Amino acid sequence: MRQNRRKFIKKSFLASFGLLILPKFLLAKSNKQKMFMGEKPKPEKWSNNQINIAWIGHSTVLINFYGTIILTDPVMLNQIGLKVIGLTFGPKRIIPPALTIEELPRPDIVLLSHAHFDHTDYPTLKSITEKFPNKIEVVTAEQTKDVIYDLKWKSVSVIDWKETIEVSDINITAIETKHFGWRFPWEKDRSRGYKNGRSYNAYLLEKNNKSILFGGDTAMTDKYGIIKDKNIDIAIMPIGAYNPWKDVHCNPEEALIMAENIGAKYFIPIHCKTFRLGAEPYDEPIDWLKNSVKKYNIALGLDTIGETFVL
Repeated sequence: MRQNRRKFIKKSFLASFGLLILPKFLLAKSNKQKMFMGEKPKPEKWSNNQINIAWIGHSTVLINFYGTIILTDPVMLNQIGLKVIGLTFGPKRIIPPALTIEELPRPDIVLLSHAHFDHTDYPTLKSITEKFPNKIEVVTAEQTKDVIYDLKWKSVSVIDWKETIEVSDINITAIETKHFGWRFPWEKDRSRGYKNGRSYNAYLLEKNNKSILFGGDTAMTDKYGIIKDKNIDIAIMPIGAYNPWKDVHCNPEEALIMAENIGAKYFIPIHCKTFRLGAEPYDEPIDWLKNSVKKYNIALGLDTIGETFVL
């Protein structure tokens, strides 16, 4: 496994080295994270008799599921992408995270949907695991463990589509989405037909007869239909970067349709208002969502980074 990690680092370095021939304006130093000025979550006041879900930014949500703390796709630094000699190639945040790493409570579980840089951010994960060494259980998709296995986890669980495991009193089921998994273009990818390629998950979380769908990243699909009989309470769904990437990202209308099709009672948006990953206007995904949700038999749980939903 250490040999696999060395190979991964070597390939990452080679890809990064190639970026040095690009113009300097494409490479930017990560500057100090600005302070979040909106409504801040207050996890220290959350009750273990409730479900609390705070949108930290992009696809990062902090969940208190009746006392079990779950952090999804943690991306909490100022910039994502390849790092070379102190430089990062990739988009910067438009809005800071609602909580800093220093303000985070200790997660019991970190959920990683797939290995893309905006979902599996190694520097963020390194900082979190150094703050809470050997105290966090991480759940990740097939053929993605090599990206993060060397960090200070309590345990690392790899779970494939339709499989269910129990971690920290949560039943977790992996669900296939319509997306892709490669971190670098030359890698084998499940969406290209490679059974041993990098995979990509959504997750069904169950505890105390309540259920939460963390939708991961997806285009419009009927693949969530396998959990239609689960009486989903909350669907956390991606709604951004659909223009022009409609083959791998759903728009707000499609996300609402998928959530309603599985009977979700509440809808929480992610994957927007944090990085410029698509060509659509910055406010369009949330505005579209708020205008359309009234047409569906589902309630909007929150619509602002920093806001907390309580059930």
